Amino acid sequence: MPRSRIAGAIVNKPTDETSTDPKTGAVTSRQGADIILPATAAAELWKPANLERLARTYWSTMRRFTLGLTHVHYSESERSVVLLIPQLPLLTFQAPEYDLESDRGVVRWRIDRGVLVSKRGRGGDGYLKIEVERHAEPDPERTRLHVAVEVANYYPALSGFGRWLYANTQSRIHVLACNFFLRRLVRRDLSPLRTGRESIWAG
Repeated sequence: MPRSRIAGAIVNKPTDETSTDPKTGAVTSRQGADIILPATAAAELWKPANLERLARTYWSTMRRFTLGLTHVHYSESERSVVLLIPQLPLLTFQAPEYDLESDRGVVRWRIDRGVLVSKRGRGGDGYLKIEVERHAEPDPERTRLHVAVEVANYYPALSGFGRWLYANTQSRIHVLACNFFLRRLVRRDLSPLRTGRESIWAG
């Protein structure tokens, strides 16, 4: 049963920064927003298992915004965004890397290969990252979380046309999905852990 929205939570207007390096063609796209909420609710969310649930929520959100045409195929060593079936991988990422500190949590997937990745962008130099930072507010009963989703050093396939396609399809879907993803956090609508896999390192 869906959980209710966190009472008193405020999602500030998300920022959107997308750019392409004119020399290399590498794309960087970062969307983020501040979420201000009661300190007790922030403490409830700030748990190791929720970092994995946050990652899974992001992927399920992307599936929803592609109308179910894409989904994530999980294996022990990879995560692949596939078109309908596992045999059509659009983007394949290496296994997630987790970093959880007292006031900062990061999930990072390194881009390995895929139909939407040029040869130059393969091998793990580019990545997709979700980062959450916790900040104190003047009111001690409130906490500010800055949540950001970033794609960095991504080389779209098909050169110039690939960059145009990214700006007009992937990038726009990504912005819409990120906005919806932030609101899912405020609703505490986090995807469940995989059955029998309680560690955040499971991915």
